[in-house]
Amino acid sequence: MQKQKSYDSSAGGSLYLIPTPIGNLEDMSFRCVKMLKEVTLIASEDTRNTQKLLNHFEIGTPQISFHEHNYKERIPQLLEKLQQGEDIGQVSDAGMPSISDPGHELVEACIALDIKVIALPGPTAGLTALIASGLLPQPFTFYGFLPRKKKDQTAIMEALKLEKPTQIFYESPHRIGGTVKNFAEVYGEDRKAVICRELTKLHEEYLRGTLAELGHYLTENTLKGECCILVEGFTGEVLVENEDLELTAKEHVDKLIETGLSSKEAIKEVAKLRGVKKQEIYKEYHVE
Repeated sequence: MQKQKSYDSSAGGSLYLIPTPIGNLEDMSFRCVKMLKEVTLIASEDTRNTQKLLNHFEIGTPQISFHEHNYKERIPQLLEKLQQGEDIGQVSDAGMPSISDPGHELVEACIALDIKVIALPGPTAGLTALIASGLLPQPFTFYGFLPRKKKDQTAIMEALKLEKPTQIFYESPHRIGGTVKNFAEVYGEDRKAVICRELTKLHEEYLRGTLAELGHYLTENTLKGECCILVEGFTGEVLVENEDLELTAKEHVDKLIETGLSSKEAIKEVAKLRGVKKQEIYKEYHVE
């Protein structure tokens, strides 16, 4: 077990995870501006992009590049500075560090060495889109970017299609038409979904409808800007043939798992269908 007292200044430096605006510079908090001024170094996904932000808020703190192509080289350098007592701020191009952006490996390395990691609250595209989407805001699942190849995409979709939480994905405007088409094929055309683009910017737009409606719209319209796709969670019931009740409980659970349910969900469903307590199914399923 490890206990972190974030604001105990008795020893060492701290890594500050500092969110940046996803479009509108007015979303930058006073605290984030203050911390970018106070840290001794800023580790940036793209120093040129971050410099524009620093210039806007008249911040003169030096930067060092930190991205997916150089993080293995950079982490030891940053850890050394932190251990010497320097405070470092880490930022991505937009939104929260580590959320579909670099940062997680540095956080892991700091925790392993008992270096304090302090996250500041701020903008993130997925949650911003979720609360205005009209879909159920909780529970939700954040996935991020799907693979580019259709085969890999649909494999993940098959595993997620029966999950009940609202699902949040990121996608490029160049691939969104194909991705929505794949969702419709796997989830069914009537599943509700929302596409959000250009969040917090002048041309912010929400497209709400079924996957079929969104797919049709995208065949006739081209989108610009980074997009969020939010897909309604599964609201139906898993259809089970009567013959499934002739299977052993373990076989029945395994069959439902193959449809995309987790073992926990499958055990609960089998117990419901058989009219027994889920503890009984659990014991039979996990018996040696």
